[in-house]
Amino acid sequence: MRTTTLPSGEQVPVLGQGTWHMAENPSRWDTDIKALRLGLDLGMTLIDTAEMYAGGRAERLVGEAIAGHRDEVFLVGKVLPQNATRTGTVAACEASLRRLGTDRLDLYLLHWRGQVPLEETLAAFEQLVASGHIRWWGVSNFDVSDMEDLVAITGGSAVQTDQILYNLARRGPEYELIPWCHSRGIPIMAYSPIEQGRLLGRQALLDVADRHEVTTAQVALAWVLRNDGVIAIPKSGVPAHVEHNAAAAAIRLTDDDLLLLDAAFPPPLSRRPLERL
Repeated sequence: MRTTTLPSGEQVPVLGQGTWHMAENPSRWDTDIKALRLGLDLGMTLIDTAEMYAGGRAERLVGEAIAGHRDEVFLVGKVLPQNATRTGTVAACEASLRRLGTDRLDLYLLHWRGQVPLEETLAAFEQLVASGHIRWWGVSNFDVSDMEDLVAITGGSAVQTDQILYNLARRGPEYELIPWCHSRGIPIMAYSPIEQGRLLGRQALLDVADRHEVTTAQVALAWVLRNDGVIAIPKSGVPAHVEHNAAAAAIRLTDDDLLLLDAAFPPPLSRRPLERL
């Protein structure tokens, strides 16, 4: 699996596993765990979860899936903005660690910006780093103005990633946010990289998929991963789809492929507000 480098110097896989909407159906619990474990075997060792997902059950699912393999996993968690006070962030992190059955998170993100001053959340992150509960911290759903506010705070330049909605149908971040992050060596983490499957019937994707003899989902993932400094975290509870996702990291789209996809999904010509699901 290809890797990219966080500002800390840590190498992480460019293709990980998301868990949003996992653990919502108890009848799929064992299949979800099988899918996550298969992803680990295929090199998708970055797993992203959050206290919000399935009311904490997604964290319990991940904990069961990685039991006995914790040191092989780069584990990403998130704190909700309403919990992101100094004491609330620490308490939320400790609760997540209990559900996950681990003593640490590799990366802890503010899920989106809320009303709590960023200085408070950052102070909590620094406390959690000092205590060993988290190794690094980052943010999610931050636009350029939010990132500028963050790095203006003492210690704010330690941010490791901005997890955002980014895929062929959501190219707005390319105009300003992604260049801003890349110029500072901050990888973005793309959630819903195949738009939860909604764009996979588009003719341009079908045409490119035919050229490479792959699926449209694999083309969409390969497109997100076409440049350095991007991590994609597709969710799949279907083992066969996990295999397809892992194989997408090796697909190299041609210039002609990219031109065809640009025509069907035009890049932004002006700044757009950051979208969020």
